[in-house]
Amino acid sequence: MTNLPDVRGRRVLVRADLNVPLDGETITDDGRIRASVPTIRELAEAGAKVIVCAHLGRPKGEPNPTYSLAPVAKRLGELLGREVAFTGEVIEEFPDLQDGGVALLENLRFEPGEESKDDAVRRAFAGKLAALADFYVGDGFGAVHRKHASVYDVPQLLPHAMGGLVAAEVEVLKRLTEDPERPYVVVLGGAKVSDKLAVIANLLTKVDRLLIGGGMAYTFLKAQGHEVGGSLLQEDQLDQVRGFLDEAAKRGVELVLPVDVLAATHFAEDAPFEVVAADAIPADRQGLDIGPETRELFAGKLADARTVFWNGPMGVFEFAAFSGGTRAVAEALIAAEAFTVVGGGDSAAAVRLLGLPEDGFSHISTGGGASLEYLEGKTLPGLEALQ
Repeated sequence: MTNLPDVRGRRVLVRADLNVPLDGETITDDGRIRASVPTIRELAEAGAKVIVCAHLGRPKGEPNPTYSLAPVAKRLGELLGREVAFTGEVIEEFPDLQDGGVALLENLRFEPGEESKDDAVRRAFAGKLAALADFYVGDGFGAVHRKHASVYDVPQLLPHAMGGLVAAEVEVLKRLTEDPERPYVVVLGGAKVSDKLAVIANLLTKVDRLLIGGGMAYTFLKAQGHEVGGSLLQEDQLDQVRGFLDEAAKRGVELVLPVDVLAATHFAEDAPFEVVAADAIPADRQGLDIGPETRELFAGKLADARTVFWNGPMGVFEFAAFSGGTRAVAEALIAAEAFTVVGGGDSAAAVRLLGLPEDGFSHISTGGGASLEYLEGKTLPGLEALQ
């Protein structure tokens, strides 16, 4: 944040990404809060009066206690080792905030102006936020792909800087897109092919190998003419996927699909299952994880990699019986002598849920959708505003 002047005694509005999963008022994964702490602490220790703003969930422009940031304020205070002021108001001046103090505004998405597609409405809300501070720091990478008031409009109204978290994310993503060290391997999983259409299309021009697992793999297997039983399938994406298979072959990209899967009778943690060949899933079964042969295959394809990007679990990792594939890929990344990036979202959550060492990876992104859009080659409004 070298482009900010002395912040001592000045009010600094920090747009953080504190969109954490909640079970009632219990935070089930505080990874994003922990990732936001260094920038907030740096400003507070420099004597700034730090006002943090963020969103949580999709309250659709109306106050909703289910999406209150009150539990986040408490956890942020614990991690900072100081009380975080929180009044439950989206716009709050905090007149008693001392130098080095930290406050948190209520969920920005309680106000319709935050996400409004009407520029005037959005800018009016941005004006209210900007009036709270002297400077702005954008540090919520998970939101920079959104043209929202707190992300896009406020930095146009205040002297601004890129926070440490966003700067680190951009540096990592540039390393993935601008002359990556090879072999460059990308592992994609998760539920739907449609969520990753554009990123697959762009990555096929850049990578050496593309490993496909998770629910999206079954659409690829079906596109090759295989029976996938009751597995997750996007019929409307079959032609698109056949195009990807053809394009990979033309470009010499090694596209690797599962060779076996754990085929369960139904979607449940305790569902009976058997290991079957990926091209012969029984009609009355559904694949919920990659099988042991695929785990070895994928690990082998990662062993000589020099750059790896992983986004999306290999199976239903929340169910212990179907978490083995995701664990195997994560452990292969840890073992690889490569620059390894975990692409946020469910992948990052899986690393923490499975108790894997976070420092075993070169970088764990907080970005999720923002990371994918960057890899698609899109312009991200929040980054554009900061730069």
